[in-house]
Amino acid sequence: MNFQELNLIQPILQALSKENYTEPTPIQERSIPSVLAGRDLLGCAQTGTGKTAAFSLPMIQLLSGSMERAKKNRPIRGLILSPTRELALQISDNIQAYSQFTQVSCLAIVGGVSQSGQERALAQGTDILIATPGRLMDLLNQKVISLQAVEMLVLDEADRMLDMGFINDVKKIIAKLPAKRQTLFFSATMPPEIAHLADSLLTDPVKVEVTPVSSTVERIHQSLYLVDKENKQSLLNELLADQSIVSALVFTRTKHGADRVARGLNKQRITAQAIHGDKSQNARQNALSNFKSGATRVLVATDIAARGIDVEELSHVINFNLPNIPETYVHRIGRTGRAGHDGTAISFCEKDELPYLKDIEKLIKKKIPVVQDHPYPMKGAAPAAAEQGSSKPAAAAESKSDQGGAGGSSKSRRRKNKPQAAEAGSEASAAGQSKPQNKPQSGEVRQLENKPSRSNGPKPQEKKEQARPQGQAPAKPSQPRGDRPREGQNQRQAGKSARMQQQSKKPTSADRYAKPQLRQEVHQESGAVISILPSPWSSFSSKSKK
Repeated sequence: MNFQELNLIQPILQALSKENYTEPTPIQERSIPSVLAGRDLLGCAQTGTGKTAAFSLPMIQLLSGSMERAKKNRPIRGLILSPTRELALQISDNIQAYSQFTQVSCLAIVGGVSQSGQERALAQGTDILIATPGRLMDLLNQKVISLQAVEMLVLDEADRMLDMGFINDVKKIIAKLPAKRQTLFFSATMPPEIAHLADSLLTDPVKVEVTPVSSTVERIHQSLYLVDKENKQSLLNELLADQSIVSALVFTRTKHGADRVARGLNKQRITAQAIHGDKSQNARQNALSNFKSGATRVLVATDIAARGIDVEELSHVINFNLPNIPETYVHRIGRTGRAGHDGTAISFCEKDELPYLKDIEKLIKKKIPVVQDHPYPMKGAAPAAAEQGSSKPAAAAESKSDQGGAGGSSKSRRRKNKPQAAEAGSEASAAGQSKPQNKPQSGEVRQLENKPSRSNGPKPQEKKEQARPQGQAPAKPSQPRGDRPREGQNQRQAGKSARMQQQSKKPTSADRYAKPQLRQEVHQESGAVISILPSPWSSFSSKSKK
């Protein structure tokens, strides 16, 4: 089947021919006629299946047939929600390419850029709006945008929006749309919450499912290389030195990583080009066409930029970085082994990516074979050994606690056991024993032994007992060191009590005024006897004069 058989209008066919689209993919072949007929659609398809064209081509055709060309400030009639900025921009680029010979306009609204420029573009009007949920919610809350004229809604990669926490924003956005509309719902996986959302949005939908996950994984030969991060580039160079690898798609986690890997390959005279969101549309198209024609042997890409790459005879997919989302791994390796061809997926795994590997193997329900013999092995253990190693410290701690105190030092154990040792020593000396009869078993906490005194004479305690007169009560047994008062504590308390007693005996000013002592003197001139009351400040005055 070709695109002419899908009843697409001539301007769209002309654009497809210019973009070198020759035959529709299975999801395009099964989706486009139903969407043109006005039906709701539920598409379960992975990335790389051509689903962007599956919903955008019929949207362009339906909106171009009812548009008012001369009218400015066009209302938004088509809304496409995308989970990420990169994917939204990629969809916008594709729609611009597909609609270049029509009057349909599109605009991408994403976060991370100035909002003022987006507001000016919205004021000019657009037919199709591609947006991320977060930025669209901001504009709706500020009443900068209206969605009352939306005729078609597309939810692309709904499962990714759920994983990224956007599903509540999506529900709020949908609540502001007209109830009468056409809805296209796409998701690579169908968890319960996504299935429930699809049921609430779609009316008698056409269900299209392409390439189940299980069949994709079973058809691909997978292998895993455990390698340190600093040796990944060298290992990649070593593998691609094998000329039997005709074409390889290498996935990296970041844009800078893609550029760095491509430069490293070109230094080894391995033709490679990088493709990511920071590249212009012309640069991406040039790299993709070179890769398809064989002029470029290796294409290094991020996950978002690789969407839309459809190469049937791709021999190898290499995961330079393991993805942190298990489904992304399945999407990546699903790009090889298409159309009945055999495919090979090679993955590099560093220590920090071992948890990702565990999640991936849980999803695909099989262990990825590990290549043991390669020139850059990881410094450490295999994944299974690494998991066992994580439990070793706990086991070691338990064994140490059994042997003497949760792995603590021997000094701390001796400090903890000193009170028990002192009591045991006093009991042993009273019984006349020099050493304990039974030795402690292995694994038990060792108690300090009561060592015999080096001198043969009596101990100080024994001397005191000998000097004690008859009839006197025996002295109390010595307390353990931890229970005894500190040295000098009794002396300090005694001195304190003595000082308090002395202070209490000092006369106060009230006492001095209560019982004054009068002294009498004879006046020299008159001879009269005068009684003089002493001043309470006399002692202070005399001291100050001295």
